[in-house]
Amino acid sequence: MKILDRLRNAYRMPSIGNSDAYDPFPILTALFASANSKAGATVNWRTALEAVTSFACARLIAQGIAQVPFKLMQYDGINRRPLVKDPLYYLMHDAPNAWMTSFELRETMGLHLVFCGGFFAFINRVGGRIIELLPYEPQMVTVIRDGWQLEYEVQLENGNAQRIPAASMWHVRGPSWNTWMGLDGVRLAREAIGLAIATEEHGSLQFKNGSVTSGILSTEAMLDPKKSKELRESWEARTANGKRFSTGILWGGLKWQPTTTPNDEAQYIETRKFQVEEVCRAFGVDPVMVGYSDKASTYASVEQKYIGHVVNTLQPWGTRIEQSANRQLLTESQRAAGNYFTFVFNGLMRGAAKERAEYYAKALGSGGAPAWMTQDEVRELEDMNPMGGNAATLREPSNVAPTGGESGGQSGANDEIR
Repeated sequence: MKILDRLRNAYRMPSIGNSDAYDPFPILTALFASANSKAGATVNWRTALEAVTSFACARLIAQGIAQVPFKLMQYDGINRRPLVKDPLYYLMHDAPNAWMTSFELRETMGLHLVFCGGFFAFINRVGGRIIELLPYEPQMVTVIRDGWQLEYEVQLENGNAQRIPAASMWHVRGPSWNTWMGLDGVRLAREAIGLAIATEEHGSLQFKNGSVTSGILSTEAMLDPKKSKELRESWEARTANGKRFSTGILWGGLKWQPTTTPNDEAQYIETRKFQVEEVCRAFGVDPVMVGYSDKASTYASVEQKYIGHVVNTLQPWGTRIEQSANRQLLTESQRAAGNYFTFVFNGLMRGAAKERAEYYAKALGSGGAPAWMTQDEVRELEDMNPMGGNAATLREPSNVAPTGGESGGQSGANDEIR
């Protein structure tokens, strides 16, 4: 009964449009019928990892949120500063546990979120302080809901099950229908991924067979079962390994009739290209970002698509992770003190050197316009050390008299920007 109870309490995904329709035995369903797409290919997180386009989409998102800094900051109502001396800063920015880097943790988090809809990590606290984060594979974790209380049951490698309270589990959810479990991305995109896998398998099998199409040997003569078997074996031996391109001889009035639609008539290449777009659409990734070329893109349009990828794809995932970390890894007193986690996506938005220079010039008040950035703020965006002094103050417009009655306005470091 414990096994059945565990199966009933496992992740149950609602049917779209019907929040009360649940699969009572999702694990069995995933292992058998529901794992097959209509194209005949088995689709689950393992096969999705082996499908080029779906893996490329997941890797692009995972590495996107892993490559940018993830910092613990504090805002006191006026200034923002990184809390570099806080142990949580090191934990999230450098090493979350004894064997992983911050990049590796967030990369794994991205893969789990995109494919399985959830990331789970045990929050190991000693004396009330978080000392490490220990991630679990999503298939190891069962979310148990009791009213509005959540609990997590983890199937350990030794076969034992361990209950973990919600306060000790960092659970990052993907897009959710029922509010407490993220939707399974692979399951939602099953048909698109399945057709992509099926078309790839079709091409592999056809080229394995030397591009020889299947067909029928027909004759008007009556053949007994023994003769038919000999004829089949004789013909199939011609296409065996090493003999695919040998010459076949049709005798006794036999005729060859192909039964396979040629690839050009089946629009094989077009189907494979469309499936790249379809899988990318399911995961919210522009096909250009996974190496797909529509032959109409220019350098300028690709650059804008890259910025769109950061804004429309990476930042929503980043915001989801930031808010989850703020709620589950920070205490109420830490949040009240203005502590918060943030991804620094500015580095991905910098563009070319010329464009950055023009942007910074305007930000620093070139042409007599009001400045909204200081030199030190610009240097921080470029990963440079601050200079202090006048470089830490906003420049006054050139057509405004300087304070204190001095002529010439600010001088020194600020003049170097002109």
